[in-house]
Amino acid sequence: MNEIMFIISKIESMMYEVTFDPVKGNGKIITNLSIIDEADFKEVIGFLRQAAHSGLAVSPYIKIIRPGEKIGDVRIEKGKIGIATLCSITIDGVLLKAGVPVKPKFGGVVEIHDGLPLRFTDMLTYDSTTIDPLDVLMSQELTSITEMVNTGSGKILANLREAPMAARERIEQVLDSLIKAGFSCILEVGEPNSDILGVQVGRDKLGIAIIGGTNPMALVQEHGIDINTQEMSLLIDISEMSHIDEIK
Repeated sequence: MNEIMFIISKIESMMYEVTFDPVKGNGKIITNLSIIDEADFKEVIGFLRQAAHSGLAVSPYIKIIRPGEKIGDVRIEKGKIGIATLCSITIDGVLLKAGVPVKPKFGGVVEIHDGLPLRFTDMLTYDSTTIDPLDVLMSQELTSITEMVNTGSGKILANLREAPMAARERIEQVLDSLIKAGFSCILEVGEPNSDILGVQVGRDKLGIAIIGGTNPMALVQEHGIDINTQEMSLLIDISEMSHIDEIK
């Protein structure tokens, strides 16, 4: 009998493989791979651009994989296009590389009001599921990304990790360097030993809430466009990615 592998095992393994340096702007990042119909390409890029400009993507950098091309073990079939976008677990990898022992806890849905995050309304822990929690929550149609983009209020996908409170200064340095590198995905950094967005953290820990990398895909899905996303699909060098505004 095969042993069941919880998603946390895959996350921890991929975190160790991240080599991205936000100061130098080079290295490998984790990506989600989405497959769409070629006919929907322009419309989908429009929605991804909207999500990036609204701060609802991990990063504005994406990679387009054309029909017949291969990425990792996946070959894009005729009539389809692949789009690789940054996965938020990249942030955990960068923190780990900087010496912060970060522990991803769960993925969930966060309620936003007038641009301010209020609380997690739904959540799934990484060590209790074999598939990505954001994939599950996205399939339940619990988000209102369109509303969020248009009004500044709505429900978005996010995830939470814990880190030792003693590493607070180092965490802030790393997150600042990520923001300067164009990662607009930091939702909130909690106070030590304090709840974050309505969720309790462990003793001598602080919580870090980060926007989920699949929000742009949820926005596409909300508009009735067929999109098939595989989270944490593969590692790509950041140099292979292009800014969303450069994609025609």
